[in-house]
Formats: sequence, C-alpha cells, structure tokens
Amino acid sequence: MIRWRMRPPLKAVLMLALLLLLIAGAGAQREALAQDNDAWERLASGGHIALMRHALAPGTGDPAGFVIDDCATQRNLSAEGRAQARAIGERFRERDIVVTEVRSSRWCRCLDTAELLGLGEVIPTPALDSFFRDRSAADRQTRELGELIEAWSGEGTLVLVTHQVNITALTGVYPRSGEILVLAPEDGALELVGRLEN
Repeated sequence: MIRWRMRPPLKAVLMLALLLLLIAGAGAQREALAQDNDAWERLASGGHIALMRHALAPGTGDPAGFVIDDCATQRNLSAEGRAQARAIGERFRERDIVVTEVRSSRWCRCLDTAELLGLGEVIPTPALDSFFRDRSAADRQTRELGELIEAWSGEGTLVLVTHQVNITALTGVYPRSGEILVLAPEDGALELVGRLEN
C-alpha cells in the first residue's frame, strides 16, 4: 500500500486556505443576517410593501385545463410550501409587523399562501394574477398593480402575494418561492430596499 505524505509547508498552506474559506463563509453569513434584519426593520417601521412570491408549489405555470375557481386544475402548494407560508407569517408576528392589508392573486397557490400567513383578511386582486400563459396582459396588469400601490395609504405594511412573472415585470428581480421583496414607495416609483429569502 502506498502512503502519501504531505510536506509540512504544503499542509500548512492547505490548513491556512481552509481557515480563510471558513472565515469568508462566516463573514458572508453575518452580512446576509444583517441584511435580513434590516429588511425586517424596514417592514416594522411601516410605509413599506412586502411583495411576495407564493410559497413552494412544484412545477412551472399551470396544467392544461386550468380553471381559476377549481384548485384541482391548478398547480398547488406542496406540504413544504404550506409549512413555509405558515413560518413566514410567524416571522411577521414575531417582529410585530403591522399589516394593514393583504392582497393576493386569485390563483389557489397564492390565495393559500396568503391565508396561511395568517396576517388578516385576504383580498383577491386580479392585478396580481399570473400572466405566464398570456404575456399580452403583462403591461396592463403591471400598470394596474402600480396604480394599486400608488393608491395605498402608506400606513403599516401592504402584503402582496403574487407570481414570479408579475414580480419580475414590476421590479426586474427573479424571486424564489416564498421570497419577499421589501419595497419603499418613493415619489411615484418603487425602491427595492431589502430581500427576505424564506
């Protein structure tokens, strides 16, 4: 059997490299936690929008035969997605976030996410509906969503539960399932001030 021996200087260099990687990883983790805390503090301060992609729902788009009033024809939340939505709602409550309004796409995966958050009455809102299958609706719905946000009182936190395509059209960001973009309305525009990856 051949035994490989590492020369002491090489071993020291590898140990130093490993230590530096661990330090860099810990620094990145601290930075992510600080950004996470800042985003929650912004929501707690009021006057912000929590723009959320629905929780985990395996697949893409909707099956053929989709019917808006029949969840059996749609792509729905998985058990993990349902637990994710409940946990996100709990994080809002732990941080005493005052939610003044919860609006959702009429798709079942969004309505279920919004209900499972447990943050208040959910208002089904067509401007938040997916336009994944009908991209011709993108400009109109994005404009309607902007108008809805502009008409909002600005008190507390406005929670909007929608789809990736809607969020990307409004902000240019491609969010993960359950991710929240924290937006601040500024002079008729929206400023992205934080991201909460759940």
